[in-house]
Amino acid sequence: MIKHIVLIKALSSFREEDLALIFNDLASLKKRLTGMRSASFGRSESPEGRERGYTHGLVIEFDDMAALNDYAQDAEHQAIGIRLIAATVGGLDGVLFVDLVV
Repeated sequence: MIKHIVLIKALSSFREEDLALIFNDLASLKKRLTGMRSASFGRSESPEGRERGYTHGLVIEFDDMAALNDYAQDAEHQAIGIRLIAATVGGLDGVLFVDLVV
């Protein structure tokens, strides 16, 4: 299984409701993309306060690397990704991606 982890530094001017729409659109890809198991997201609520400016996170689980690659190359995912990047501080510099094989 692959855990695709995305951390973002959301613009303070971007409404929570608008971020939720973007995240929900990403999660809805599960209906169409085989191998996409689950998606969860939210605002960081860490009591440690060490987010270093990252305000929100997204975790998507995939069956395997092939499923993650299908997701990465999907045109709808890429269009949603453009919307997400527009909501971050510094554009792509405000997004961190990590993929864990578990």
